[in-house]
Amino acid sequence: MNSAAGEIANAFVNARRNWKVLSEYPGVRPTDLAQAYAVQDHAISIWDRPIGGWKVGKINPPASDDLGADRLIGPAFADAIRQETADVAEFPIFSGGFAAMEAEFMLRLAPREGPLPDDREQAMDWVDEVRIGLEVASSPYAAINVDGPCVTVSDHGNNAGLLIGRAVARADWSRLDDITVTLDIDGEEQGRATTATMLDGPFGAVSFLLRNLAERGIEPQAGWWVSSGAITGVHEIVAGQHAVARFEGLGEVAARVVSGDTA
Repeated sequence: MNSAAGEIANAFVNARRNWKVLSEYPGVRPTDLAQAYAVQDHAISIWDRPIGGWKVGKINPPASDDLGADRLIGPAFADAIRQETADVAEFPIFSGGFAAMEAEFMLRLAPREGPLPDDREQAMDWVDEVRIGLEVASSPYAAINVDGPCVTVSDHGNNAGLLIGRAVARADWSRLDDITVTLDIDGEEQGRATTATMLDGPFGAVSFLLRNLAERGIEPQAGWWVSSGAITGVHEIVAGQHAVARFEGLGEVAARVVSGDTA
């Protein structure tokens, strides 16, 4: 771990701990994924928070060609992962930083012995539950997505929480690409799509995650949730707004966001 990566990680962790906004990137921006994950790994090491899962996001061309990867990952801490209840869930965000809501399928890892899965069909055997859900993306640094995937990776993959909704029957796992998903914010539809637009889909995201973790020497844990990628897009949101994701034939899940410095 070089000192520059450590300084960036410390700046992000301190900002996240105290709900403070960063007006500028805290150092020299990483230019490749190895540098970016070095920052992320250091940030994980200095938090006193257990990991409860991982978010997976897409890297679009031409960045995906330049970086040699079409996805990225970031940790989701256990204390920021919530199960849906009768009450609408509330998640704190960085007001003045970046905040967005994403409709996603949540897959629970069930690691196996033997080689890692090579494709989404094999990855199904590494999952014991699929649920509908929401990812809360938020960062103290407002330009996190504008600055590109390496900056996104360096600040926890831009994750601030996961909401786990109702279960998807095992018989429906093979048809996730056929399920229309919408996301509304304050009653207005922001996006509509299916997982057919998401590279090789949610199970492909699991396969990518497992390879990434293996390359970083991180042992996958049973019960970790995988937030498998934004289906309808990354929809920016501000404190006080209410988001609802609807999964055709499966149900819906909702959350409200509040300012972290007042939560």
